[in-house]
Parts: sequence; C-alpha cells; structure tokens
Amino acid sequence: MTSDVRSSVDLRNQRLLTWYTTHRRDLPWRTSTDPYRVLVSEIMLQQTQVDRVITRFRSFIARWPTADDLADATADEVLSEWSGLGYNSRALRLKEAASVVSDRGWPTTAEGLLTLPGVGPYTAAAVASICFGQQVPAVDTNLRRVLSRWHGEALDGRGLREYANSIVGSPAGDWNQALMDLGSMVCRPRDPSCARCPVAESCEDPAIYVPPPRQSRFHGSNRQLRGALVRASLEGRDLTEAGMELGRSQDQINETTAALVDEGLIPAD
Repeated sequence: MTSDVRSSVDLRNQRLLTWYTTHRRDLPWRTSTDPYRVLVSEIMLQQTQVDRVITRFRSFIARWPTADDLADATADEVLSEWSGLGYNSRALRLKEAASVVSDRGWPTTAEGLLTLPGVGPYTAAAVASICFGQQVPAVDTNLRRVLSRWHGEALDGRGLREYANSIVGSPAGDWNQALMDLGSMVCRPRDPSCARCPVAESCEDPAIYVPPPRQSRFHGSNRQLRGALVRASLEGRDLTEAGMELGRSQDQINETTAALVDEGLIPAD
C-alpha cells in the first residue's frame, strides 16, 4: 500500500470513527467491554434482528449476569429463557462456552476464542477486538457490503479478509462497531443514504449490493417445527400434539424429535 493510499485509508477511518462517536446506536451490550456480555449479544444476534434481541438480552443478563452464573444453570432453564429467539442450539453452545470460561478463564485472542463452543470467526473477532483490544476486523454481511462499496467491487472469501485486514482502523473494536452502525443506518443494502455518509467521498461504488444467502420461510419450515417441539418439551406437553397443531405428519414429528434428542435439545423418553 503506497503512502498516498495509506493516508486516504487513515483519513476515512478517522471520519468513520468521529461519526460513530456521535451517531452510535444505544445498545445495552455496549455499556461495557465485559466479554461475557458481548459474547451473549453476538450469539443472540446471529440470525436475529437487533430490535428483537434488546429485550431478551436484558432479561438473560439479569438472570445470569456472569459466565459462572450461566455455567451453573440447567440446559432446560437456558432453553426456556431462550425460547422465541430461534436456533435453540445456540443457547446450549453458549452455556457450554460459559462452562469452559468458568473453568479456564477467557481466551484473549480471536484464535483462542474460536476454541469456545459455538464461536465462529466473526464472533471471535468481535469479542477479541471489542473486549481485548486485538486489531482484527469482524467480517460479517454488513462489513462485506460496506467494504465492497469502498473497494469498488464485490468482495468475498480471501479477498474480503485481506482487504479488511489491510484497512482496519484503530481501535478495531470501535471500527467494527462503527461499520455495523454505518451499514445498518446509512449504507443500507438497497437504498444507501450517501448524502448522510461520513465517508461518501472515498467510496468507489455505492451501487454495489452483495445480498446475504436467502433464508427459508419460517412458516412451514423445519425451524418452526423444531422450535414448537422444544417449547412443548419444556412445558411438559405432548410432542406429537404440538407437531400436529402445525399440520405436520407423524413421520416429520418423529424425525425431528429424534434429531432434537441427538442434539441434546430435548430429553429422550
């Protein structure tokens, strides 16, 4: 990277972070850099909208304010608190991660955090940068879209990772969160508000849109059946009845029940 390009990148990052100082979203997991709170929020935010997570995050943290507290909870308690957020296996992996942390302490790098159950590259980078000051970009759909527009071509895979690593601002925790907010509030997928963008003059192509993989419809999906069966199990209801209320066949109910038992989401009879 030439000195002129480096200067341009540094100026853009400075403008982005200045904008973030004034316009950052007021989210309950941003009140501290406690890695437990950040990890809970990041796991909840996987496949779930921010507005839905805010209330559930507060309730979860009020019930289990530390990793030690969550490690001591039962699986049924955690699943009951998680009910309605979807993808219930996330809750069990989060409890497992809390148990590891309770026993061994927190890993302080993205590489170390990747060893925790349920933690992938994005979540590891987010926690490492926000909580432990590691200079790593947290690459998700928002960051991919914004950086593709900055670069002027759709980025993915190795090219995206290399570009992100070459331009990550300091501190990376603030830079990552600033990009999240920019992508959510200004650099939106289909209708970017370029007139309000603090770095519009250094954006190569705001028309680039990199759509995330399309999620299947919830109604009628296996996800809907899985959630209904987990709730029925926690409530002590008949699983077949709960499945048939959704219009599912006995074979579908039996197959899904067996999978949930194998995953530890419901007990075997």
